[in-house]
Amino acid sequence: MSWHVAQINVARFIVPQDNPANADFMAALDHVNAMADAAPGFVWRLVGEGSDATDLVPDAADPNLLANMSVWTDAESLRAFVYQQPDHLAVMRRRRDWFEKMDFFMALWWVPAGHVPTLAEGMAKIAHLAAHGPSPEAFTFQTIAAPPSSASAG
Repeated sequence: MSWHVAQINVARFIVPQDNPANADFMAALDHVNAMADAAPGFVWRLVGEGSDATDLVPDAADPNLLANMSVWTDAESLRAFVYQQPDHLAVMRRRRDWFEKMDFFMALWWVPAGHVPTLAEGMAKIAHLAAHGPSPEAFTFQTIAAPPSSASAG
């Protein structure tokens, strides 16, 4: 079986999403998403009614929470996009302008090639990471788990 790495990251806006204070972030989304779509190793990303996922609600009790999910062929390709793509880095450097600090805001996990994870699945991975720490079930860039072996699949 072939494996891909899925990722979710969430952020909580300091002010409501449509506040003018978030205009630079919102304006950058289409371009940064296009860079991800064209990046080596990219497979899929979560999209709502528009060209991004900003209209999807990861937690009905938290209207300022935003989620981003994607699937990549391997962790190295994802890492290269996240930490080396200049336009993505420019947005990441300004994250404190728009988002609250969160203790657990992202998780990585292995999925069978072709699997499209749900938002609920991604949120569960963050919760698992928060409750149990890094494991093969959910991990971070600092603690990347090996993909499941063929013997343990199924």
